Amino acid sequence: MVPRSLFGRLVLVLAAGLAAAALATAWINRSERGELLYRAGGMQLAQRIADISRLLDSLPAEERRRVAAIFSAPPLAVSLGGAPLAEPADPEDDFQLAMFTRVLGFALGEGLQARVARAPGARIAGPVPPMMHGQMGPGMRGLGPGSAFFVVQVTLRDGTRVTFDSFLSPQDADVPLRLAATLVILLGTVVALSALAVRWVTKPLSTLATAAEKLGEDINRAPLPVAGPAEVQRAARAFNTMQSRLARFISDRTRIVAAMSHDLKTPLTRLRLRTESLEDEALQAKFARDIDEMEAMIAQTLDFMRDAASAEPAQPVNVMSLLESLQADYQDAGQAFEIRGRVAQPLAGKPRALRRCLSNLLDNAFRYGARPSVEVDDGARELTLRVLDEGPGIPQAELERAFEPFYRGEASRSRETGGTGLGLGIARNIARAHGGELTLGNRAGGGLEATLTLPRG
Repeated sequence: MVPRSLFGRLVLVLAAGLAAAALATAWINRSERGELLYRAGGMQLAQRIADISRLLDSLPAEERRRVAAIFSAPPLAVSLGGAPLAEPADPEDDFQLAMFTRVLGFALGEGLQARVARAPGARIAGPVPPMMHGQMGPGMRGLGPGSAFFVVQVTLRDGTRVTFDSFLSPQDADVPLRLAATLVILLGTVVALSALAVRWVTKPLSTLATAAEKLGEDINRAPLPVAGPAEVQRAARAFNTMQSRLARFISDRTRIVAAMSHDLKTPLTRLRLRTESLEDEALQAKFARDIDEMEAMIAQTLDFMRDAASAEPAQPVNVMSLLESLQADYQDAGQAFEIRGRVAQPLAGKPRALRRCLSNLLDNAFRYGARPSVEVDDGARELTLRVLDEGPGIPQAELERAFEPFYRGEASRSRETGGTGLGLGIARNIARAHGGELTLGNRAGGGLEATLTLPRG
């Protein structure tokens, strides 16, 4: 499986390339070593045959058989006489045979003629020829691939033929342990250094990605350190510039709204004073209700703009106790809801903000639905809270629009229901400030389901 991270992919490519290079090096070394050892072994055997042949050529005929018996020892069987060898049809077709013939001819020099042939029944990595059975020594047991058996026949100057049954091993053994260990150490060292280099290059990118994820939780977080390669430094500077511009934009917008809210308080206060002086009580109640609605709208707008969750420090929150506290408060106000499930352990968060988020969801359920309830699903990686009601729900096409500021569906346009259309937006802002999410969905049996998901850790 291909790694998903850039670090893993770069390390995989480097390791695969280095492993392929190490295997190719080992194969080339093994091939060349076998060829060199074969040539060296062939020259040594050819030189031995040439020396014995020249010695026999210089001895009287009656001494040759005794001397031949002395030199007949593995891996060379020496005998006098024998039928002449047939000339090979094309010795160039057999690389080993052709090479050994040339080496032997060079070692014999002029005056002695030699013919070389494969031993009857012997092939590369084939069985030991019958004439070699008596000459098999401990060093010739377990012959492997590449073994060669030759019959060499040298004609002395007086016409006597000397036959050599010879065994030639290319000594083409496996890669020596020292070479294998060297390649493994080299490969491991280069892979380790490559991993460190890749980590050094990719770590700033990981830091940048983490900062982008955390930006939504805290727009005023510390700027990124400008370090690493030039391209990464440029990206960090651009990110810091973007963060400062966003923070300044949000701060300016909040100050403008706060200033407008402050300026509106004076005329609202005058309106309230004039309302109290009205003699018509019905008209006075209508004016007072309008003023209360305007003040609530201004207060919630300020909460939405300045994101009340950002100033509160995070701490372990006992969500179960928070839900039970809300349940008691709503019960005192004559509004009961059921809690199903338990929260096993505290959640890192901002308690006042989480209380505000849940109360907004419950207010929405009580205002537009019936018989609200809260379902708890506590997992190892995240906590999920579902606020359910049995109301009319929201049309599928308008579920996402319900989070827009001042959005009010058909069921919430009357004065009796109240609301400013900011509660769900504020709740989602709080959820996202905790690294979570808030979504809406219609229940199969009717009603609305608000799903609040909060990550652990």
